[in-house]
Amino acid sequence: MISAENPDAERPKEKKPVKILLAEDDTEDQELFIDALDEAQIASEVTTVENGQELLDTLRDESQSDPDIIFIDVNMPVKGGKKALEEIKKDDDLRGIPTVMLSTWDHPADIEDAFAKGADLYVQKPNSFNAFVLLLKKVFLLHWAKALLGPVRNLFFVSEKNVGKG
Repeated sequence: MISAENPDAERPKEKKPVKILLAEDDTEDQELFIDALDEAQIASEVTTVENGQELLDTLRDESQSDPDIIFIDVNMPVKGGKKALEEIKKDDDLRGIPTVMLSTWDHPADIEDAFAKGADLYVQKPNSFNAFVLLLKKVFLLHWAKALLGPVRNLFFVSEKNVGKG
C-alpha cells in the first residue's frame, strides 16, 4: 500500500482534502490517477491498494479512518472489483461510503451489474491524461450533486465520450 498526499492541489480557501481510497493493481494507472487529481486541482489524500482483498482489509482496519470516496478498478487479482463492491455494500459500516467503479470496458451488462450492486458511478478509463483530468472533475461534480439529488441512473456511466455533456 502506498499513500500520496496532494497538498499542491489545495485551493486558496484551504479546503479540507478529500480522502480517497484507490483500488488499482496497475502502478502506472495509480500514478496517472494521482497526477490527474493534482492537475484537476482536487485537494486530496490518496491511499492506494492493489486488489479487492487489500481494499476490504484497509476499510475494516479500525486504526484507519474511512475514506470520503472509493475508486475501484473492476479487474484486479486476488479479489476483483465487483466482488469487493458487493462486500462493501453488504457491510453496514461501509455501505454508505461512495464508490466509483473504474474500467477500460463499457459493456452495458457490466455497467448494469455495478449499478445493481450499489456503485455510485461507473467510469470508463480514458485514453489520454487530459481526458482523465476532465473525467475526475466531472466525477467530483457528479458525486456532490448525487449527494444532494440521490441516485440518478442517467448520470451513472461516465466516459471520455460523454464528459462534456450535461
